[in-house]
Amino acid sequence: MSDNLFDLFLDRAPRREKLALDASGGLSLTYGELFARAGQAARALVDLGVEPGDRVAAQIDKSPDAIVLLLACLKAGAALLPLNAAYTLAELEYFLGDSAPAVTLCRPAALAATRELAAKLGLHCVESLGVARDGTFAELIASAGATPETASRAADDLAAILYTSGTTGRSKGAMLTHDNLGSNALALIDLWRFGADDTLIHALPVFHTHGLFVASNVALLAGATIIFQPRFDAEAIMAALPRASVLMGVPTFYTRLVEHPDLTRAACAHMRLFVSGSAPLLADTHAQWREKTGHAILERYGMTETNMIASNPYEGERRPGAVGFALPGVSLRVADAESGAPLAKGEVGVVEVKGSNVFKGYWRMPEKTASEFRADGFFITGDLGRFDADGYLHIVGRAKDLIISGGFNVYPKEIENEIDAIDGVVESAVIGLPHRDFGEGVTAVVVTRASARLDEATILAALEARLAKYKQPKRVLFAADLPRNAMGKVQKATLRAEHQALYSA
Repeated sequence: MSDNLFDLFLDRAPRREKLALDASGGLSLTYGELFARAGQAARALVDLGVEPGDRVAAQIDKSPDAIVLLLACLKAGAALLPLNAAYTLAELEYFLGDSAPAVTLCRPAALAATRELAAKLGLHCVESLGVARDGTFAELIASAGATPETASRAADDLAAILYTSGTTGRSKGAMLTHDNLGSNALALIDLWRFGADDTLIHALPVFHTHGLFVASNVALLAGATIIFQPRFDAEAIMAALPRASVLMGVPTFYTRLVEHPDLTRAACAHMRLFVSGSAPLLADTHAQWREKTGHAILERYGMTETNMIASNPYEGERRPGAVGFALPGVSLRVADAESGAPLAKGEVGVVEVKGSNVFKGYWRMPEKTASEFRADGFFITGDLGRFDADGYLHIVGRAKDLIISGGFNVYPKEIENEIDAIDGVVESAVIGLPHRDFGEGVTAVVVTRASARLDEATILAALEARLAKYKQPKRVLFAADLPRNAMGKVQKATLRAEHQALYSA
């Protein structure tokens, strides 16, 4: 018997004529149309040579066909490798070289450049897929023959690889299995009371866990309808509220929506749930939202390697500043960083997790994988947390040098490497500072040579073609030198304290 996640989607689907993806531009799909198109896309992949276990990389803009592609990869037995559309060719080269996909999909306008890059890497199959069902792969879908049989997959076989940046600058491919994704989605459906009567507003990207797996998988496995919006747009979300029941977003969504003049209790009367994740939600935003709408935002906690770990309760207190309790079937502890021994409530330690939600390991990095797990199987998240007296988990910091800006993970080392390569730069330190819209604003502190004629605009311009927009510093500051401890390590805590109010000024 196969454990292919595609079969779970198919088995739990409502009547085929029910609307699955409600999208503009004539791109909406019923459940029947969604599975039929996914079958055609799977045939196109198989005809291109994709076999079970292969990788399919996709750097495409958000559209319903991104969900079609996910289902098609599952059906064909391939692992989807979704990539941020903002990545530059220089960044894309590493991901394609490391994952060696059988097929790479890109935006139509990027086809020639991506094919040139792929040829350099010895990869020979690159097609394009646009937001309006345009591109060479869309043509292959339209002309596809008979739908292939769903590939037999074990629960532990790969369904996706999501790259997450490393503190050394080398990105790591988190290997997620069919069981990782399926079990986590089913747990969230029960916990958040999702059903076929729900309608989810989906304004998240679909190249990372939150938008692709939490939002999409939960809604579709519940048989709900998704209002599929290409990006966050406050006006579009406000317009959709009267016909929706759930919104999932990052804190930036809520900080912007709470200031909208039309956000009222009446406007949210049809809504039953607002979920926030991917970055900490400010307590002020939580309070303002409740005052204006009568709803308490439900904050949850997860990461690329583990899917969702914890959630505030659906029924009961949704505590500001906390991420709640472990999901059903998930074991969660706060442990001593050195020994791994569990700590008492109130004590701060490293958050560790074990369960069917936890990934299989890092692609082609067995030693790194082994180093991230305890002997008893718990995964070391690298986040620092504590349990309060009532058992709610609070995330208080990150042991790893991670910045979360607008819901995206940003690792300073990668940016520092690019800044340090600029002529005239001696060294740099990249830190995250409190930012109302983005949670943390990526900020660079740069030391230059005395003879260098560098200013903020010059450095930002040099980074523009090298880094995705969300990684680019919001501000570049200059210093005569960087603070260091006795061992010569840069003291980023000192820099953060010194510039703490930069974005509130």
